[in-house]
Amino acid sequence: MTASVQEDGGPSQRQGWWGCEHYDRGCLLKAPCCDKLYTCRLCHDNNEDHQLDHRFKVKEVQCINCEKIQHAQQTYEGCSTLFGEYYCSICHLFDKDKKQYHCDNCGICRIGPKEDFFHCLKCNLCLAMNLQGKHKDIHTSRVVAHVLPCYRCPLCMHSALDMTRYWRQLDDEVAQTPMPSEYHNMTFHILGMKCSICESYNTAQASRISLDQQ
Repeated sequence: MTASVQEDGGPSQRQGWWGCEHYDRGCLLKAPCCDKLYTCRLCHDNNEDHQLDHRFKVKEVQCINCEKIQHAQQTYEGCSTLFGEYYCSICHLFDKDKKQYHCDNCGICRIGPKEDFFHCLKCNLCLAMNLQGKHKDIHTSRVVAHVLPCYRCPLCMHSALDMTRYWRQLDDEVAQTPMPSEYHNMTFHILGMKCSICESYNTAQASRISLDQQ
């Protein structure tokens, strides 16, 4: 279930849960930067001219039932309102139980379950257990990442952009540029070879198989 959100960033109720479009929780965060109450830091940033830089600095929350301000904690002792099925006292993250866990090395909470992941100290991130000892360090490559100077992958030849409009332009040019009579029976055109399946021109003919051979 995803809770709805009001334009002012306040909480709204749906099917028994409180929260916003980002999180399901039973409290509002008191932003340390402006002392305003918001369901989450994202709702705060969407409605203010500044950002809630660190949710780690959040010290107080407001209960959505009794509306009392109290220290950030999972359950309010006064009215027993559960602020979050999951609560991290470091990140001050309240949410429904999604098997979250806090990774001390990453410094943030991640979606689990925790036993399915490990933290790689070289890559400095959490990875699936089936990659342990089998993955390459993402920081060991000596090749600097950069934007390709062409419009297709040099390995799979797939277009990096949507070329549909360009293929239609080539269709028009091919129609206006007839091949010499001695080449009428050829499967290619001087402007390019069109694939009969995907209708693109970034293709090459590897072999021809007649229907009798299939």
